[in-house]
Amino acid sequence: MRRLWLAVLLLAASSPTLAALRVVSLAPSLSEIVVELDSADLLVGVLDAGERPAALKGLPSVGRYGQLDIERLLSLQPDLLLLWPGSVGPAQRDQLQRLRIPTFVAEPHSFEQLTAQIEAIAVQIDRPERGVQRAAQLRQKLDELRQRYRRETPLRVFYQVWDKPLYTVGGGQIISDALEVCGARNIFADLSLPAPQVSIEAVLQRDPEVILASDQAQLDAWKAWPQVAAVRQGQLLMITDKGLERPSGQMIDATAKLCHLIQPDK
Repeated sequence: MRRLWLAVLLLAASSPTLAALRVVSLAPSLSEIVVELDSADLLVGVLDAGERPAALKGLPSVGRYGQLDIERLLSLQPDLLLLWPGSVGPAQRDQLQRLRIPTFVAEPHSFEQLTAQIEAIAVQIDRPERGVQRAAQLRQKLDELRQRYRRETPLRVFYQVWDKPLYTVGGGQIISDALEVCGARNIFADLSLPAPQVSIEAVLQRDPEVILASDQAQLDAWKAWPQVAAVRQGQLLMITDKGLERPSGQMIDATAKLCHLIQPDK
């Protein structure tokens, strides 16, 4: 599989038609990838969702998450769109398809897919060497984290996305892969939906050893169930780095922080 990816990348890199001089990114994670490839000069517009990297402060906006301004996008005359499907609604995705603007769609479900897509994006913007170099750096970091935090028996972890109703991440979500890098296992990895709704009873039955959330009040609410291993052991841990929600290269740094949070003794 790895050889196949490299063959595709080299073939694409040999074609001058793939060089894109005007790029519009339709997801913060994809904007970050372009910046990480030292290619922010190619971006002419971005979709906003939260704070931008400093390198993108002055760029025109083409809307916000789920609300794309098609007219504004067309005024920028892009040669290439970088699209994460979840950032644009189905109707507007159909509109984009009819416009026939070259589009690269990225929706990584694992770190292996993420690093491969970073290489592929570098090819799309005609800077393949930067993609190969960046992906190699990220793979090395991931290997180091896996070796450092490996456990013979992975820690059972419940990753809470929201509380009312109760949402988590499924096995096809890249955050599940981040947990595995950290020597842990998502207790709902058997669910295929990226953000499934679950019941409190289901969490109690699977008895996580660690509960993760980005809100202290949500974590404190679990103290009502002292029979849960995570509550007994005081392993109600708050995630403060939002980087886990954006699958770009910086997510590996956010994963390193997650690993230390889960296993601070390593």
